[in-house]
Amino acid sequence: MMDRRDFVLASMAALGLSQTWAQAQWPQKPVRVVIPYTAGGVTDSVGRKLLEQMGQALGQNFMAENKGGAGGTVGMAEVAKAPADGYTLALSAISPLTLSPHLMKLPYDPFKDIVAVAPMMYSPVYVLGTTAFSGKSWDDLIAQAKAKPGSIRIATSGVGSVGHIMVEQIQAQTGVELVHVPYKGVSQVVTDAAGAHFEVMLGNPFPTINALIEQGKLQVLATTGPQRAPNQPQVPTLAELGVPQANLTSMFGFMAPAGTPEAILEQIKQLVQTHIRTPDIQAILQSTDNIALFQSREEFADLLRKESANNAAIIEKAGIRM
Repeated sequence: MMDRRDFVLASMAALGLSQTWAQAQWPQKPVRVVIPYTAGGVTDSVGRKLLEQMGQALGQNFMAENKGGAGGTVGMAEVAKAPADGYTLALSAISPLTLSPHLMKLPYDPFKDIVAVAPMMYSPVYVLGTTAFSGKSWDDLIAQAKAKPGSIRIATSGVGSVGHIMVEQIQAQTGVELVHVPYKGVSQVVTDAAGAHFEVMLGNPFPTINALIEQGKLQVLATTGPQRAPNQPQVPTLAELGVPQANLTSMFGFMAPAGTPEAILEQIKQLVQTHIRTPDIQAILQSTDNIALFQSREEFADLLRKESANNAAIIEKAGIRM
């Protein structure tokens, strides 16, 4: 019977990877994977299971390490400075590479010090009302915010996050005045949302948020993405609601220090693409409205550059300053 490692190597060969690469000695020790956010978010819910399967396939641990701060840039800076030997990776949203550089001074160059390895998924953003919000819909939110400027507190995972840009775009497009409450990670946002410490939050869907929705502690007022979220078909997107510039999604993937050997980068990409197709991972993705992405390393790198250019234009037009 073919074991998991043999299956992965066979899959790599079938995808055109040479036998020399497929049988390379990497990894000879555990691989450190920096998740540049506090524990408990969407990156953990999918990423840790994916890393577990990758480790089982190769007989070495892929050790997740949460290191949050400054919108993911603290952890990304560590990866940028790490040895380019394949034993330090980032599993992150793309925003520390495509958004943060346009908002703050960084200790790394996103396109010289970091290399794109493999996309993992894209995730919609839910606009969620807590029990402190007395309305029932997006229209209620806007009506209340217009009637009493500054009365709606809207929490995000942090300064420089996709949520932060969405708050600015919502205000610019609707003319309302909101109070942005930036946290230092999504886990505390969710905890405080359950306690109704603010009226609204922005967040990617993951199991804890789903549970709070089911318990009636959160209600979905709007979602983002090219179409409605499959698990929230009754809820319109921000584009449908007339706020297309705020209709942003989050994208997640693997990155590595620039200079990491090509053979290792390709092996990681093939591992990710093999295991993200497994039933366990697909079940997590489908339950949380997240969608797997499959691209070559070149396509992923090109996407990052395009997203960076788009974000620069959005930030300049909106006049967003840190």
